[in-house]
Amino acid sequence: MSKNFELMHSVGVETRAKSSVRPRLQVWSAETNGKKTGHLLPLDDLAQEESLKLVQRVFMLQTQGAPRVVVFAGIARGNGCSRICSAAARTLANNETGFVCLVDANLRSPSLAESFRIPNHHGLSDSLREEKPIRTFARQLGPENLWLISSGSSSSESLSLLNSNRVKARFEEMRAEFDYVLVDAPPLTHYADAITLGRLSDGLVLILEANATRREAALAVTDNLRASQIRVLGAVLNKRTFPIPDLLYRRV
Repeated sequence: MSKNFELMHSVGVETRAKSSVRPRLQVWSAETNGKKTGHLLPLDDLAQEESLKLVQRVFMLQTQGAPRVVVFAGIARGNGCSRICSAAARTLANNETGFVCLVDANLRSPSLAESFRIPNHHGLSDSLREEKPIRTFARQLGPENLWLISSGSSSSESLSLLNSNRVKARFEEMRAEFDYVLVDAPPLTHYADAITLGRLSDGLVLILEANATRREAALAVTDNLRASQIRVLGAVLNKRTFPIPDLLYRRV
């Protein structure tokens, strides 16, 4: 992800509203049995602010029916969806006391386990084949209320299981076990997986790439989501560049 990303109220409409709450994102490391297994690179100040705005608008400022299970999906490959989804999960965990679970449901091209530098051998795909409680497939990270369910071991049946009744049961279990579930899904223009996952969620956040995502493609995807009765919670414009320095941009 580039140093900046912005939340948009709807596709094609940007907002620069500044939050009065200062971000509390911290540099942290994942641990296994008390041993550090790696860490994510910290976000810069402006990216932290945008991540906090995203979390506030999607999860924290809803007056009623606040979403708890949210799918993040890019319009196309390379839009930075995984990075933004994991940043939102960290921000939410740092600002809420409830349990937050980050799920790598991109079984075609998983990346979250590698980002956290932990093994990806026992995760979502395994939970669809086994009968163990969903918590046994989750790894506790830092902060202590953040968990990760990686994509899991690869198999020929994994993709078909993603469209089975089994995944619906696992999502219901995650909803019961965690206060918030953030799901990293495959790109919408390439696969139907995000539509399947979106129907099991409380809504979906679109990820667009500045100077790359075509407006027509974004509008077509949005219409498809609404036709599938999937609530579009908002969109994020990623990799936007600024013609003026950050200091001046903050004063605009």
